Amino acid sequence: MGLYDALIVGGGPAGSTCARVLHQAGWHVMILDRARFPRDKVCAGWVTPAVFTLLELDPADYRAAGLTIQDITGFRTSVLGGRAIETRYDTVVSYAIRRCEFDTFLLNRSGADVTEHAPLESLERRRDEWIANGSIAARVVIGAGGHFCPVARMLTATAPGSTQAARPGTVRDVQPVVAREAEFYVDDDGSEVDGEIPQLFFCRDFEGYGWCVRKGRHLNIGLGRRQQGDLNSHVDDFKTFLERHGLARRASLVKWHGHAYLASGAGTRPLIADAMLLAGDAAGLAYPESGEGIKPAVESGRLAAETLVAAGGHVTIDDLRPYETELRRRYPPAAATPAALARVTSAVGRMLMRSPLFTRRVVIDRWFLRSA
Repeated sequence: MGLYDALIVGGGPAGSTCARVLHQAGWHVMILDRARFPRDKVCAGWVTPAVFTLLELDPADYRAAGLTIQDITGFRTSVLGGRAIETRYDTVVSYAIRRCEFDTFLLNRSGADVTEHAPLESLERRRDEWIANGSIAARVVIGAGGHFCPVARMLTATAPGSTQAARPGTVRDVQPVVAREAEFYVDDDGSEVDGEIPQLFFCRDFEGYGWCVRKGRHLNIGLGRRQQGDLNSHVDDFKTFLERHGLARRASLVKWHGHAYLASGAGTRPLIADAMLLAGDAAGLAYPESGEGIKPAVESGRLAAETLVAAGGHVTIDDLRPYETELRRRYPPAAATPAALARVTSAVGRMLMRSPLFTRRVVIDRWFLRSA
């Protein structure tokens, strides 16, 4: 039986960041992931300079490794079918990366032992250790496996601080965002999207938005919405729109992938228990306005590791409480719009989206770049 200081379930940005910080502190870490890397991941794939700072990674070094990184100097935004507003900056404000490359790079540099294509099938508490899949022992477990992370299900199904065996449970989350996305190679006449200017298309009811992000020779297109029932019809209309306007001429011919996540702040799920905590999408941390989850994943992964190291090996729920407190401070629960105000809110939103000042200061700077 392998014995580890920490078992991390999920090898994405949250898990690999947590593993790297723990490894640098001398911890023996195992990452368990059900996928094989490189993996497909539904994500527009843009990251702000703040993400590279948190990762202690220079974008130039990432580019020098032969990996795709597209400079972004502005955005084109509109309500779908309406007049677009172009917002430009004098410097690079973000980067577009391919998640299949980005996640693999972070995982490989984590320093952890990695077991791929191995889902978490059982997790049992024995004395002061967790036993995963009957053969992996660890003092603490970090759930970083996304919205459907089995550790999140187990933590929700047992009372915080419980020392009983954790069993899979059913999580009923309020209105998760559901998205569909495709990323594919494009030739010179396959798309008119400028690599430095991604395009964002808000649904008229402001329950979601679509995107077109160029990454060198690859194009990423997708659409996400809070309302699940009508997603397919919105995606079909979006494909037609993209093809008609030359933004993605093969939009209806390529394979689209699905994904769900919470964009509600650190308030929907329990975050900690004895010797257990959640990070990234497993904790529901994606920004509610944009749905962007890479920075919250990296930030929460670092914070989880730093909390564990600061606790000096103690992993009771009280020892992990600083992590929960700080995470809820940085990612407070998002306030839902009352149903009675939904129509008014969307009408006002469509009006404000005609304003270049509102688009720049609120939509781009505050919601997407998080610079305000």
